[in-house]
Amino acid sequence: MESMSGTMGLGLAAFVVVWALMMAAMMLPSSYMMISLYARTLQIQRNRRLATFVGGYVLAWSLTGIPAFALAWIAGRVTMDYPGWAAGTAALIFATTGVYQLTSLKDRCLRHCRTPISHLLHYSSYRGRFRDLRAGLHHGLYCLGCCWGLMVLMVAFGVMNLAAMIVLAGVVALEKQWSHGEKVSRVVGVVSLILAVGVIFIPDLAPGLQGAMMDSM
Repeated sequence: MESMSGTMGLGLAAFVVVWALMMAAMMLPSSYMMISLYARTLQIQRNRRLATFVGGYVLAWSLTGIPAFALAWIAGRVTMDYPGWAAGTAALIFATTGVYQLTSLKDRCLRHCRTPISHLLHYSSYRGRFRDLRAGLHHGLYCLGCCWGLMVLMVAFGVMNLAAMIVLAGVVALEKQWSHGEKVSRVVGVVSLILAVGVIFIPDLAPGLQGAMMDSM
């Protein structure tokens, strides 16, 4: 359990590197359609420009490693110093995700990821040597708006919980690529709210925070 709890004993720099690799592994597969479409718009220096676009996308997600580290550290410290708060902390995380999944902002960001054609037209207006980086960052920020609530769950499940990574990556892919993706988003929101209640009675639903509590014993 120790390896999954809090920040896993990593400093900020190491945590951000691990987080960036994890986000790339989880998010890039579901962005294949956008990346493929963007590649088709490139007429010259395709490989370099596409790599820059992908780099911008990954950079947007990598930067979230900083607030993720802060959240994981705070959650870990709270549950270590006040073990009785572990379930309440997990409930807050689940509830935050559940509520956000049901908001109009989530829907707007998800529509961007599901129907990227209009944004490709917007990106075609970008000029300058950093245009591909800007496009990648822009798409990454919309993707972040779509999926940050799901990624927050990693604090409750355990930052290095492989099973949770696979399930959440699958949810992201379904939301973005399946014809009923919007319904999946809402179902996940409802399930998260149910977990927010359930974790009060079954603390093991949040193994990441339970791991932090065990570390203190």
